Amino acid sequence: MNKNDTLQDDAIAYIDSFLTPEEIAESNLRVALIGELIKARNERGVTQKQLEEMSGVSQPVIARLERGTTSPNISTVMKLLAPLGKKLAIVPLEN
Repeated sequence: MNKNDTLQDDAIAYIDSFLTPEEIAESNLRVALIGELIKARNERGVTQKQLEEMSGVSQPVIARLERGTTSPNISTVMKLLAPLGKKLAIVPLEN
């Protein structure tokens, strides 16, 4: 583990100390959802601008979503996933 990894882990632990377990779980879910959206877009070789044309969601909104500077709205996520050949699903939690 290098110095940057250690600093990052310390920063995450510090931030997590202010959050409830529910807030941490929500944050983790948001990160995972956005990560899957980015992965799907990249796998299809689609730019943010192309995804805008395919979904009707503006490129600046897509960029803010991917940067994590805005929380994703479910209807927006569904609009973005459909042209990428994906859908939102509800599955049981893993223990």
